[in-house]
Amino acid sequence: MTNILVRKLIKNYENTGNSRVRENYGKLASIMGIASNLLLFFIKITIGLVFNSISITADAVNNLSDSGSSLVTLLGFKLSGKPADADHPFGHQRMEYISGLVVSFIILFLGLQLIESSFDKILHPELPQFSMITVVVLIIAILIKLWQCLFYRKIGKTINSLTLMATAIDSRNDILATSAVLVATIITYLTGFDLDGYMGVVVAIFIIISGINLVRETISPLLGTAPSNELVDQIYEKIRSYEHIIGLHDLMIHSYGETQTYASVHCEVPAELDCLISHSVIDQIERDFLKDLNIHLIIHLDPVITNDEKTTALKEQLEQTIARLSPEIHIHDFRVVWGYNHSNLIFDVVVPYDAPWSDEELSMMIANEIYKINPTYHAVITVDYNHYVPNQDEFCV
Repeated sequence: MTNILVRKLIKNYENTGNSRVRENYGKLASIMGIASNLLLFFIKITIGLVFNSISITADAVNNLSDSGSSLVTLLGFKLSGKPADADHPFGHQRMEYISGLVVSFIILFLGLQLIESSFDKILHPELPQFSMITVVVLIIAILIKLWQCLFYRKIGKTINSLTLMATAIDSRNDILATSAVLVATIITYLTGFDLDGYMGVVVAIFIIISGINLVRETISPLLGTAPSNELVDQIYEKIRSYEHIIGLHDLMIHSYGETQTYASVHCEVPAELDCLISHSVIDQIERDFLKDLNIHLIIHLDPVITNDEKTTALKEQLEQTIARLSPEIHIHDFRVVWGYNHSNLIFDVVVPYDAPWSDEELSMMIANEIYKINPTYHAVITVDYNHYVPNQDEFCV
């Protein structure tokens, strides 16, 4: 059914990299959520009031709040689809993350509310009227929520939307909550012991835990997260495929939404190469990245002396020395200022964020190793940090 809705209602549905298509996916999911949750609300509120069931009435209110969450999601996708303007030059796609965060807080709030109402039911039990109509309605509600969960999850994975994945988890929580109401209703009818409140506490704790996890997951992209290793390797491999590029480093990737990615990188080219040729290569790479990967790439050009055998041999020796300290440490921008009494070795070292040394400790360790190579060598070191590293054997320079 999901595939039929997508094909019928979304134009160019296969082009999920297009921001307009992605927005339409989000709108479809949100509208279906609003409609189905309102339907469940009206059915449950009627049954709850007719048969004096507090738990079913509370579950109906939960469905009404789900409609509100879908409305927030709809608004989030609508705002995220706005084009860039003078105040927001990188677009508005992060509004989707904000709407996902709002949905996560709603889930957390409902869990807390359910705990409160569940304790109240434990302290003040009140047996509801039993009816097969109640059982049938709850089973139908569970099936509808199961469809919702699968629907949100499929579309969320299709467009890589944290908001819709959070909504899918909310629907899963509703399945558990409604199932608890159903089980408690049947057990209460058969035994006369009201389990509704106890089942509610268990479900509420589960909902609160999932809400906390969702808050953490939706905050992360707002703070800025590391790109995937696959994307980093793809960028390195593509750049290294161009003629005259002999190395690259200091790759930085910023996401302003699923289809708005900006990146910067330093590319090393032979210093003896004509600067007009180097500039032409860099321009071509930047244009190709925007066309092929939809990445706005800015490249800083680093000329590297390649015809000085003495400097090249020293760099290779230093790389081997540092590799013995840690295979995760790498150098770039290496140059030597040769002198009569001493020579300055100037370079940057790249280390992961979880490195066990401080900048001073690492610089001292490397300086001591360089002193062992030649006491007249003086190290001038700049420490850089990197939490994503491409395939070392193939890409690092």
